Amino acid sequence: MFKTGTPLFFLFLFGIAISAKAQKNDSLKVDTNQLNKYRIEPGKNALPFRFIPIQIHQEQIPVTMLDYRVSYWHKAILFGLNFSQSAFSNNYSAGGISAIALGGNFDYKVEYNKSPFDFTSDLNLIYGISKNKGQGKRKTNDRIFWDNKIASQMSKHWFFFGSLTFESQFDKGFNYANPDGSVAQNPYLISNFMSPGYLTESVGFEYKPVKYFDLRLGTGTARQTFVLDTTIHNNQPSNYGVPVGHRVYNELAFQVVATLDKDLSKTVHINARYALFVPYQQALAYTSHRVDMVLTSKVSRLIAFTLNGTFLYDKNTSSSVQGTEGLALGVVYKFP
Repeated sequence: MFKTGTPLFFLFLFGIAISAKAQKNDSLKVDTNQLNKYRIEPGKNALPFRFIPIQIHQEQIPVTMLDYRVSYWHKAILFGLNFSQSAFSNNYSAGGISAIALGGNFDYKVEYNKSPFDFTSDLNLIYGISKNKGQGKRKTNDRIFWDNKIASQMSKHWFFFGSLTFESQFDKGFNYANPDGSVAQNPYLISNFMSPGYLTESVGFEYKPVKYFDLRLGTGTARQTFVLDTTIHNNQPSNYGVPVGHRVYNELAFQVVATLDKDLSKTVHINARYALFVPYQQALAYTSHRVDMVLTSKVSRLIAFTLNGTFLYDKNTSSSVQGTEGLALGVVYKFP
């Protein structure tokens, strides 16, 4: 038994010795600085690379103005044409008479606005004529109106202005009714071109709170009334205020003119003018009032309804109020 146990004892000692040596080797310290000597560094770029600092400097760049031209002129043209026609056979049971009517108007307005000066020229031409079967032609409307105004701004809404206005008609005018209202067998001449005709010069103050409305107070106004046809006084006893045998009559007065030119909606436009004339050399009964109004309603770009009316009180032409009204459907073109 001793012989078998001896080899096992020596094997046990040999195992213990190997284990102790392994523990001794594991406890050794490693110098990492020595290992860094043998570390392989990544390769560097062969091309040189430099950092250049960015510097910002303020520079004055010349700015050239674009080739734009400022225009202080504004122009507008409106042209309207109305036409109507009716025809009846001789044996038409409901009765009636064949007729044809034609009417037109032309408006031209130019403005120059450069503070503090303002210039406006407004030309309005209207003429209408009708022809009934068995009767001669008869005019239905006739007017020449040309107003020119120059103003200088005094404050935000007040201007000092001077104006020149001309009014007359194109064609002869006849009266087809007797004073008692009956139809005249022979129509008689009561007006003509420059019979009457009016030339009015006025200076004063203008109030313009908004673009579409202005009010003129003509504290110094002079008006010349022309009656160049000396035969008219036979049928028009007042001779439009001009003494018989004379062709021109001068008078001084105070004048008020109010104008409204505004779009009521996208398709409806109103243009109205009121003129008050108070002569200094006559009684207040000879104060005249005149209202002109044109209401336009567009149906399409070129087709529109037009309603126009004039109301006048002037003792030099009639002792009662005068008026005219017209409704038409026709072509209306406005540029621009």
